[in-house]
Amino acid sequence: MRAIRLYDTRTRRTQPFEPRDDGKVGIYACGPTVYARVHVGNARPFVVFSQLKRFLEHEGYDVTLVANITDINDKIYAAAQAAGRDSAELAREMTAHYVADTDGLGLGRPDHEPLASEYVGPIVELIEALIAGDHAYAVDGDVYFRVRTLQDYGELSRRDVDQMDQGEGVEGADRKEDPLDFALWKAQKEGEDTAWDAPWGRGRPGWHIECSAMAEQLLGVEFDIHGGGIDLVFPHHENEVAQTAAARGRPLARMWMHNGMLEAAAGEKMAKSVGNIRGLGEVLDEVGGAALVLYFTGGHYRQPLTFTPEAVEAAVGGTRRIRDAARRLVPGPSPEPMAAHREAFYEALADDFNTPRALAALYEWIGEANKLDRPAGADDLREMLGVLGLESLMEREEAPPDIVALADQREAARRARDFAEADRLRDELRDRGWEVRDGPQGPELVKA
Repeated sequence: MRAIRLYDTRTRRTQPFEPRDDGKVGIYACGPTVYARVHVGNARPFVVFSQLKRFLEHEGYDVTLVANITDINDKIYAAAQAAGRDSAELAREMTAHYVADTDGLGLGRPDHEPLASEYVGPIVELIEALIAGDHAYAVDGDVYFRVRTLQDYGELSRRDVDQMDQGEGVEGADRKEDPLDFALWKAQKEGEDTAWDAPWGRGRPGWHIECSAMAEQLLGVEFDIHGGGIDLVFPHHENEVAQTAAARGRPLARMWMHNGMLEAAAGEKMAKSVGNIRGLGEVLDEVGGAALVLYFTGGHYRQPLTFTPEAVEAAVGGTRRIRDAARRLVPGPSPEPMAAHREAFYEALADDFNTPRALAALYEWIGEANKLDRPAGADDLREMLGVLGLESLMEREEAPPDIVALADQREAARRARDFAEADRLRDELRDRGWEVRDGPQGPELVKA
């Protein structure tokens, strides 16, 4: 195993990665709230932590990746009411869309994808522990966390406690002992069609307690990596830290990793509330999963990434370059200096999961391969692409029968020296998304 270093949001430094259990890694990554179809920005944490899992497995670790789905939330109730629909039905429909859309990335599924609605029992138990420890209080069917009972509150986000706003607006303000306190449980309100029974009254859990309970149930406390978007540091992750520390006396996670936001323009977060989003399914239909994953790979996970047509088109071109190289390769280990670039690829990933640097090493490897008449290294390329979830680029795309028939007609025209007809057929193939490449082994059809 390589020495791996990762940046920890809590300590604000890059530090050696040391799992809780020898040879095993637990990762929890916050997933979407399913009140609408996910946008392309929602795909970034899915890609980052799926790739991180693959890299750690390549390095010999047994990795469990948990990515939750928030199907109990104010936004779901509001969206369902606006549409005149049952909230649980809406959440189920949007969950199915989310799974189908992220399947299109070609990265596989996390090991566990817990739904908050399936963990209400553990959530209630965790709230009961907080009340018993005087860290929470019930009032009129609501339950609130006493923030000032936790001395280290604010350690993750490094905010001044007195300047914090939990983002709950005026809801429950008259019932809170302190404006800083946040909701663990919310009493059922008029128009909310889904609720659960609890010792303090019928209602549903708050957002933050859901993740604390689900993560603990599936990974235990002090698991290795808690991930999510940088926008979740406060209040969501700060409150997860507080709840588990207060209830269990131990930290929820050993390390916190946060990916930067996807931006529609420099400095402008992509979000439904802003109205500048592109649907994930829509983008996948346009460019395909491999190109979108390659686009995300080109940015360091901690930095914001701007979503532009030019950047996406460059990623599409990158998939073509990789496919072209894969066609020429034969099995066998990488000769020098290709082997040096291969090692640089993995060393970059071990250094705070630097995918842009790894991708540069991959392209340098391909550049060296292209200089050879018959380059070896197909196995090495497949291995590197597999770590990034791009192994599909090794596969030859089979042309459908009608395209093959056009290519055969073109070849017949060439043999008959009817070059005008051959050129016309070549153009028709290109218009339909295929290129004909003439080589020593004869013409080859390649997806454009």
